[in-house]
Amino acid sequence: MATPPPRTDPLTREVVELIGSVVARYYEEYERAAAEHSLTGAQARVLRLLSLEPMPMRRIARQLKCEPSNVTGIVDRLEARALVERRPDPADRRVKLAAPTEKGLATAELMRDTLDFAREPLAGLSVTERSLLRDLLKRMLGEDVLP
Repeated sequence: MATPPPRTDPLTREVVELIGSVVARYYEEYERAAAEHSLTGAQARVLRLLSLEPMPMRRIARQLKCEPSNVTGIVDRLEARALVERRPDPADRRVKLAAPTEKGLATAELMRDTLDFAREPLAGLSVTERSLLRDLLKRMLGEDVLP
């Protein structure tokens, strides 16, 4: 006899629904911001990742949870627009890193600055509340939270 799935309390269900709504709004706005720069959502996500640090294709694929061959095509298109370049990894010259160009960094920053659906509501929270929210989200993602 199969064990029935655990029941979820109403508060947890409500929190899950709210998280889903936030994610949906984030992606809607992200797609709109990407389109304003003639990018697909996937191209914009790769550019955002690379604006944090250059990385090899396999790592980009792991971060985006997709196949490395998909990432190669995305990077090819970003490279054709002079937003990304490939360069040797200083730690292992056999590995190529995808890295943003100055134009790519500027584009990533412009896109980040236009993502404002949460800015106004977050501005209404105190620094303590925003810190708590950040720490709770990190905890949910399994990331270390520093005291």
